Amino acid sequence: MPQTTIGQASRLESILESAVDAIVTIDADGLIETVNPAAEKLFGYDRAEFVGRNVRFLMPEPYQSEHDSYIRNYRATGRRKIIGIGRRVVGRRSDGTTFPMHLSVSEFHVADKVYFTGIIHDLTEQADAERALLQAQKMEAIGQLTGGIAHDFNNLLTAIVGNLEMLDAKLTDSGQRALLTEALEAAEVGSRLTGRLLTFARRAALEPKIVDLNELVGGLRDMLRRTLGETVRLETRLGDGLWSTRVDPSQVESAIVNLVVNSRDAMPGGGLVLVETDNATIDVDGAEEAGLRPGDYVQLSVTDNGSGMPVSVRERAFEPFFTTKEQGKGTGLGLAMIYGFAKQSGGQATIYSEEGVGTTVKLYLPRHHVDAAAAAAGTPGTGPVRGDGELILVVEDDARVRRLTVARLTDLGYAVVEAANGREAVERLATVDGIRLMFSDLVMPDTSGRDLAEQVRATYPGIRILLTSGYSEEFATSSTFGGARWPLLRKPYRLAELAEAIQAALGADAR
Repeated sequence: MPQTTIGQASRLESILESAVDAIVTIDADGLIETVNPAAEKLFGYDRAEFVGRNVRFLMPEPYQSEHDSYIRNYRATGRRKIIGIGRRVVGRRSDGTTFPMHLSVSEFHVADKVYFTGIIHDLTEQADAERALLQAQKMEAIGQLTGGIAHDFNNLLTAIVGNLEMLDAKLTDSGQRALLTEALEAAEVGSRLTGRLLTFARRAALEPKIVDLNELVGGLRDMLRRTLGETVRLETRLGDGLWSTRVDPSQVESAIVNLVVNSRDAMPGGGLVLVETDNATIDVDGAEEAGLRPGDYVQLSVTDNGSGMPVSVRERAFEPFFTTKEQGKGTGLGLAMIYGFAKQSGGQATIYSEEGVGTTVKLYLPRHHVDAAAAAAGTPGTGPVRGDGELILVVEDDARVRRLTVARLTDLGYAVVEAANGREAVERLATVDGIRLMFSDLVMPDTSGRDLAEQVRATYPGIRILLTSGYSEEFATSSTFGGARWPLLRKPYRLAELAEAIQAALGADAR
C-alpha cells in the first residue's frame, strides 16, 4: 500500500477514535462494517457486538422492521429521506432504553461497492432541557391564571364575608344565626382554598423568618409518627452544621406534613419514610439541571419506599388539582403548594420517582447569611377597634366591595368618602378637606394602588395610606411594599381585621 494511502487511513482512524459523536459505517445490505468508541459508549455494546450485524438492532420499533426497506427504496428510486439531509430519530441501547438522536447519513463508494456512514448525535440532554423549559412555561402560565382567578375570587369572598358579618349583628333568631354561621364557615374554607392556590402561584403572602430546619424537623417528629401510624416507620437524618435559611416556617411545616402524608398513602402495606436535611452547594452545571441559581442551599428531602409514580404522573405532580387519589381523599393542592412555596422562597422543588421503588421529593431553600439578631420580628400592637369620626377615602373599583367597605367603616365610627378608581380618588383629594387616610385597592383598571399611593405621598404627605388586595405579585413576599412601608390588608378580611388595620395605619407616622 502506498505511503500516502497509509497516512490517510491513519488520519481517518484517528478522527474516528477521537470523535465525540457516534459514527457507524454499514454496507448496502445494512450490515455494520465499523464503529468508533463513541458508538460503543452511546449504545452500550462492545465493538465485536456491532460488526456484521444489521444496523436495525440499534433502532426501536417501528424503525427496526422498516429499516431495510428504506435502503431498498433509496437504491431503487434515489429518493432521499435521511441521506445528505439528516433528521431526528430514536435509538435503542443495549439495555432496551431509547433515546432521541440526530442522524446524518452520507453515501460513499469503494471499488464499485456502496457504503453508508451514519453520524449520530445524542439529543438526550437537549430533549431534557426542552422538556424542562416546557414544564416551567406551563407551570408559569398556570400560576398566572391561578393568581388572576384568586384576585376576583377574593373580591367575591370579601363581599360575602362582610355582608354576612353585618347581617349577623342584626339577627336574633337562633336558627337563622346558625345558617349564617355555616355560610361564614363555608366562606372561610373558600378563603383557605384561594390561599393554597396563591401559594402554588407564588403570589401568597409569606412571613419569612430565619429557620433552623433541624430544629423544625425535630419539633415535628412526634406529630409525624402519630400521623404515619404503626405500619410506617419514620427515620430522620439531620445534617451536621446545617446552614440557616430565611423562609416561612409554617409553610415548611406544611410542606413536610404534606410530603409525609403522601408517602404514607403510597405505602398502604407499611414501609419507611426518611426525612433528611443537608447543605448543598449548587454549581453552574447543577443549577441548570435543577432550575436554580448557582449558590448555597439548604436541602430538605422526604423519601419513601412506596409504590412510586409513572412518568406521566411525575410530570404533572406539581400541577394544582392533579391527584391520583380517590374522590374526596385529595385536593391535588399539596404538591402544588410545596412547589409554589419553594419557588417563591428563591428555591426549587424536585421529584424523583420509580414505580415499585419509591419517591423522593427534595426542597432546595437558599442559605441565609444574616446574623441571628435579624431573625427577631416585632409584633405590631393592637389599637382601638372603633374610630372617632376620622375621614377615610375608600378607593375600590369593585362596586360590591366598595359599598360593603363604606358600610363597614361607617359602622365602625368613621366618616367615609368613596372613589371608584384612581382618577376619582385624585379628584376627591383635591376637593375634600380633612381626609386622614386613603384605603385603596391595589389592582385597578386605570391605575395601580401603588402608583396612586406614590402620587398621594408626594402631594399630600400628611395622609396615611393603607392598601388592600386579593392578590398582587408585588406584595407576594411581604406585608408592606418596598421602602415605602405601606401596610397591606389582604382580602378577604374580617371586620376585626379591618378595624385593626385602619387603626394601625392611622396611628403610623406618615411616610
